Amino acid sequence: MPARLASFPTTSRPLAAAALTAAALLASGCASGPQANKDDPLEPMNRVVFKVNDTVDQYVAVPIAKGYQKVTPEPARTAVTNFFSNLADVGNFANNVLQGKGVEAAETLMRVAINSVLGIGGLIDIATPAGLSKHSQDFGLTLGVWGVPSGPYLVLPLFGPSSFRDGVGLGASFYLDPAHYLDPAWRNSLFGVNVVSTRANLLGATDLLSQAALDKYAFVRDAYRQRRQYLIESGSGKLPAYEDEDDDAAPAAGAFGGAPGAASAPAAPAPVKSTTTPADSSETPRQ
Repeated sequence: MPARLASFPTTSRPLAAAALTAAALLASGCASGPQANKDDPLEPMNRVVFKVNDTVDQYVAVPIAKGYQKVTPEPARTAVTNFFSNLADVGNFANNVLQGKGVEAAETLMRVAINSVLGIGGLIDIATPAGLSKHSQDFGLTLGVWGVPSGPYLVLPLFGPSSFRDGVGLGASFYLDPAHYLDPAWRNSLFGVNVVSTRANLLGATDLLSQAALDKYAFVRDAYRQRRQYLIESGSGKLPAYEDEDDDAAPAAGAFGGAPGAASAPAAPAPVKSTTTPADSSETPRQ
């Protein structure tokens, strides 16, 4: 049975969030076609960057991720995911504090302490079975809670879907990542491991997205923007696990371009309507 993985690197979280939300929509029967979007004035440029990202992902990241998945035992992959998820809780703690969420911040701090000590440096997730929920945040969400508008949609090279606000948050998140302060050799090694690990965890969701979306760019854009707005307005929950029937892996992590140590637990997809297909305007029930 595939492991339920819970690691979204902050720098790869935008693409991970969009892919997982898109997978949830596709599973419910939604599809998308091209349509202009007023929140995407940079669409021509964004589509070019999206195409480059998709090509790099298809021919570089995916083959490496599949190789890693094939040669690495599942318990080892889970331990790697748990390790980066534990490092990410440092940033989650800081952002919960900045958002004034005292209970969530306290639980996150306890998660770090328990998993770091009893979980052998975070390799084993002791806190979740003990009832300490993961409260995933990033600085882009913090800015949103503070009232900063998202600005136009933006596709970043290698990092994927974002916005002007989330792009600023992405830069700030590097300084909340403990790995950022390590020796460059260690930091770069962790970066590489996390990129491969998190991309492997997302294989199932991106496969589903590629097969079902009529306009992949528009679908990812709409899923990303609506989910981010939902997280700001309604808080976070948990995303369901999507299993890859061919590779027996549960995609619950980021994508190509993730940074080490900034992970988050799956969060519930927003009640999203497909804004790219006029014939299908039904709202996905909130889980």
